[in-house]
Amino acid sequence: MASGGLTCVKYITFFCNLLFALTGLLILLVGAMVQLNYAHYSNFVSDHIWTAPIILMVVGAAVAFICFLGCCGALKENSCMILSFAILAVIIFLLEIGLGIAGYIKHSGLPQLMETQFNTTMKNYKERDDYRDAWTLLQTELDCCGTNGPNDWDAIFPNKTLPPACCKVINLSEAKECTTLHAVQQGCLQKLLHILDSKTLILAGVVLAVAGIQLLTILFACCLYRSFRRSYDHV
Repeated sequence: MASGGLTCVKYITFFCNLLFALTGLLILLVGAMVQLNYAHYSNFVSDHIWTAPIILMVVGAAVAFICFLGCCGALKENSCMILSFAILAVIIFLLEIGLGIAGYIKHSGLPQLMETQFNTTMKNYKERDDYRDAWTLLQTELDCCGTNGPNDWDAIFPNKTLPPACCKVINLSEAKECTTLHAVQQGCLQKLLHILDSKTLILAGVVLAVAGIQLLTILFACCLYRSFRRSYDHV
C-alpha cells in the first residue's frame, strides 16, 4: 500500500504526464500548421531548413506515445515503466534542446540562404513550371515583386515586362502588360523574412513553455521511481 506522500507524487506525476502528452500534441500541431500553411514557400527556403516542421511532427508524435508509459507506470506503480519513460523523456528533451540550438544557429544565416534560393528560382523562372507557380503564388499572396523589387526581373524579361503577379492593377490606357511603372515596389525577400521571423518568435515561446513542463515531468518521474524502489525494498 502506497503511503500518502507516495500517492501524492504518483498522481502529480500522472497529471504531469497528461501535460507532457499535451505538449507532444502541441508540437505535432505546430509542425503540421507550419507545413500546411507555408509549404508552398519551400522553394524559397533551403531544404534542410524546411525539414524542421517534419521533425517537429515526428518529435510530437514520439512525446505523445511515450507518455503512455509514464501514465501506466504511475497508475500501476510500475518502476520499470516509470524508468523507461524517464529515460525516453530525457532523450526527447535533449533532442529538443539540440534542435533549438541548431535552429538558432541556422536562423542567423537564413537571409543569405533565402537570397540564394530567391536568385536560383528567379534565374530558372522560364525553365521550370514549379518555380513559376511558386513565384506567382508568393507575389500574389504577399503583394510584392521580385527579390528586392521589380527591377530584379530585368535580367529575365529584357523587354521591361514583368510577371502579371507583380501588378495588382494595370491601366490599359497606359500599358497592356505588367511593367515597372504599375508593379508593386516592395520586394518579396524582406516580406517573407518578416513572416518567418514572427513565427519563429512564437515557436520559441512555445518551445520554452513545453521544455519547462517536460523538465518538471521528468523530475517527478524520477522522484516517483525512487519512491517505488524504496517501497519495494521495505517490502
